Amino acid sequence: MNSNDWVISTESLSKSFGEIHALKSLDLRVPQKSIFAFLGPNGAGKTTTIKLLLGLLKPTGGSGKIFGMDIVRNSVDIRANIGYLPQDARFYEHMTARQTLEYTAKFFYTGPQAEIDKRVNEMIELVGLEGKADRPIKGFSGGERQRLGIAQAEVNYPDLLILDEPAANLDPQGRRDVLEVMSRIRKYATIFYCTHILDDVQRVSDQVAIVNQGELVTQASIEELLAGTGELIYTVILRGDNQGAYTQVTQQPWVSGIESSQQDGHAIWQVSVTDEAAAEDQLMSLLVSSGVKVSNFSRKGQNLEDIFINIVERSQK
Repeated sequence: MNSNDWVISTESLSKSFGEIHALKSLDLRVPQKSIFAFLGPNGAGKTTTIKLLLGLLKPTGGSGKIFGMDIVRNSVDIRANIGYLPQDARFYEHMTARQTLEYTAKFFYTGPQAEIDKRVNEMIELVGLEGKADRPIKGFSGGERQRLGIAQAEVNYPDLLILDEPAANLDPQGRRDVLEVMSRIRKYATIFYCTHILDDVQRVSDQVAIVNQGELVTQASIEELLAGTGELIYTVILRGDNQGAYTQVTQQPWVSGIESSQQDGHAIWQVSVTDEAAAEDQLMSLLVSSGVKVSNFSRKGQNLEDIFINIVERSQK
């Protein structure tokens, strides 16, 4: 990509607090109109990165750009085009959602009032709060508060939306509603967000970056990350004497290992293979010819949580 295609780009960006190196030489690239998940365990450097991007901290070393502008020299101009939702958004509980959005909008617009009202109505519709817009916020659920927070962050038509744990501590319906709002907003803005809910990342994200101990350990599209383990696993559930089948399958050059367990009189195998075509053509026939009864045969889907844990654990060695 051309450098102009990056909404966020950093070069060896770092931040230290005395002897503590919170962020070490971060090289990050966030493309336009993407939903970009920024992941890592607690203390990995995610919050420090967000504060550097927002101009709330100054880097110890390296540099960063947003919209091609320097995050230190042009911080005020950058922030005029960013929407931000902190992890724990706070509101004036006695105010309604409409009053809150109108109050925020007036920091960015001087009028006419009809245009402000139009923008507020757009935001209420965007996040699905039409039925609650004129009720006090104190009666809102967690999911409704998060959607209001996103509407507040989006009210100035930002080109970049930064969300810190937007679906944390929400029930499944609240999480679903927040993810739907994020998917709608992607038409208008790039979304850069942190989360610990990896199932949500797999559902809505285009790009993923993982940091650990202040260092970037991987960045890839979600498809590349899910496909990049180099190992395919087939789940097989068997009945009967399977020793002969086990010997026959493990002797195949495309089988790298079998994890076996027992449940309700059945053997459950997790067969790791290195050649998908060979497995599809031969594995089932090998099992049947060995005399065992196969009650289930399926390819195991890749799980982002497992991949995340493996990547983080490898980076700590």
